[in-house]
Amino acid sequence: MDDEDRIALFLDYENLAIGAREDLGGLAFDVRPIADALAERGRVVARRAYADWSYFDEDRRMLTRSHVELIEMPQRMGASRKNAADIKMAVDAVELAFVRDYVSTFVICTGDSDFTPLVYKLRELNKRVIGVGIRASTSALLPPACDEFLYYDDLEGIEPAPSRHSRQREPERLAAEPAGPAPAHEQPPADERPPRDLDDLAGVVAQSVAGLQRTGGQVTASTLKRTLLRKDPTFNEADHGFRAFGELLRHLAERHVVELADGPTKGDPEVLLPALDGEQEAFDLLRSVVQDLTAKQGRAALSGLKDQLRRIRPGFGEQALGFRSFLQFVRAAATTGAIELRWDDDADDYLLTVPAP
Repeated sequence: MDDEDRIALFLDYENLAIGAREDLGGLAFDVRPIADALAERGRVVARRAYADWSYFDEDRRMLTRSHVELIEMPQRMGASRKNAADIKMAVDAVELAFVRDYVSTFVICTGDSDFTPLVYKLRELNKRVIGVGIRASTSALLPPACDEFLYYDDLEGIEPAPSRHSRQREPERLAAEPAGPAPAHEQPPADERPPRDLDDLAGVVAQSVAGLQRTGGQVTASTLKRTLLRKDPTFNEADHGFRAFGELLRHLAERHVVELADGPTKGDPEVLLPALDGEQEAFDLLRSVVQDLTAKQGRAALSGLKDQLRRIRPGFGEQALGFRSFLQFVRAAATTGAIELRWDDDADDYLLTVPAP
């Protein structure tokens, strides 16, 4: 138990309950998905929710069952009631940081940017801060301030219905919409958009591993995950279709973006950048990148291609393989049949393709 993180959970309840009702199709807020997510990160030793509970009387039983302490902030009306609860929550969090030094992680559940100074102060006091908020009602200022930010909508067990506003607009949209396919420029709803670009993530992972290797020491999966969260506190492997970070790393290893080796502890492997042992491996890398670019963009041009290789292998350099220029390297690959190279007058550039089998 000594090596577990001790976690204090603070809920700006009015912000969460109203956000869930308005932005998640009338969904009633439930603290249990948050508690389940935190159980994977450490031991929760304090749970407090702040609100005027006369407005949320039906929620009391759910919170009490989850062992949440209800902090009553009775006020007459409007903004003064909300501000009083916010101030009380901020004061209690800072006080707990001083009097309970064993609490290592503070979880601030709100989407309100007014809590950004509290986040900065807790981090200044050497506390890790995890934010939790509803995506549509979370200020853009809050997630970057945290060490990690979880969107309530994405937690296990949350299945939001279409929002009330969307349901009201849908009949009007269908009546006004002409027959035929939707215009190409229209954006699909957020829940129908494709997962984030895995190629972009592969580049970020490779660059992060390269940077950590330059600073010295062993790069483990846990170290890499912390680094990715520092770069983007909203990072979540589930956004890319993976159930766990280890599963993501194994997928990247299959694509030869990284290599995995036994780490200092079981379940925390060492992450390495694969070395290019010779020409053939470099040519295979070039072929793979050309194939991906052709599938995504319809063509692969020589301009910018070296940068694409370096996204996957940050240390790539044709000089290390004995070539004076990148074009010479590509021409050598073409002579082996790994790729085909031709000049295109319209593109004013060399275009590369993968030969048909």
